[in-house]
Amino acid sequence: MAYRVCFVCTGNICRSPMAESVFRARVAEAGLEALVEVDSAGTGSWHEGEPADPRTVSVLDEHGYDGDHIARQFQPSWFSRLDLVIALDTGHLKALRRLAPTEEEARKVRLLRSYDPAADDDLDVPDPYYGQRGGFEECLVMVEAASAGLLTAVREELGGGVA
Repeated sequence: MAYRVCFVCTGNICRSPMAESVFRARVAEAGLEALVEVDSAGTGSWHEGEPADPRTVSVLDEHGYDGDHIARQFQPSWFSRLDLVIALDTGHLKALRRLAPTEEEARKVRLLRSYDPAADDDLDVPDPYYGQRGGFEECLVMVEAASAGLLTAVREELGGGVA
């Protein structure tokens, strides 16, 4: 059975699809595609059915990541099939933990930047939506920095011996 990770931001068109794409690439580089499933969603339905923000797609493409994506809203029923729910900021963390049907499922929710040992006290990935393209580049740097630590944590969950 695959280990399932879902990244969650507000509308599922900027930060979470970026994190999904970067982490999927890390999983593939590690040869773990058969063992780890990667997904993303938003806390709200505003952009459901839409592609990722063009600035997200542009930044991903420029850095060699896949930008294909269709936004959707996170559903509380998903907790039962997910192993890890990765929030992109503390607002998402709180909202997701409130949505969780049980305490055990609420413990599945973690902040992405908590996996970056170099992150400062502010573990939020800022929302680039209302800013310029540079904010999307900054978001990518934060996502990439946290992805290595997240991959290490997922490997440990898979049994540590996974090469």
